[in-house]
Amino acid sequence: MAKIESFEDLECYRSARALRRKIATWAGTLPKTEEYRLKDQVLRAARSVTANIAEGFGRQHPQENLQYCRQARGSLCELLDHLNVAVDENFIDQTILAEMREAWSETKGILGGYISYLETRTTRDRRFLTRADRSKSAATRQRATHS
Repeated sequence: MAKIESFEDLECYRSARALRRKIATWAGTLPKTEEYRLKDQVLRAARSVTANIAEGFGRQHPQENLQYCRQARGSLCELLDHLNVAVDENFIDQTILAEMREAWSETKGILGGYISYLETRTTRDRRFLTRADRSKSAATRQRATHS
């Protein structure tokens, strides 16, 4: 496994970036009347996914990274809602929608896996526990040794 040195090395970022590109290409086909409505919203949501993954990676604490990745997952769900709006208003072809949904689903799965990894890492490693969590853990160990 290659060493992760940048957010650009993360599989979830690469997948979200590919999805963002597909979204941007499709958004360019929206009617001019949607320029500052659906087009703006869908582009913002797609950009938010990659931006949150990148910002979270740059944080010093894995718990912060985890929170930003959860934000990215929320933006990903918002993006799906915008695609549903496009369907409801006949702005997207079913073939293109199927392609977008497949890329969306893949990205969500990869991001979910990364989130699970971060959750495991933050709960398993004492360095990432809050002061309150460490106190609880110490009290539990103390009770166990005195029983």
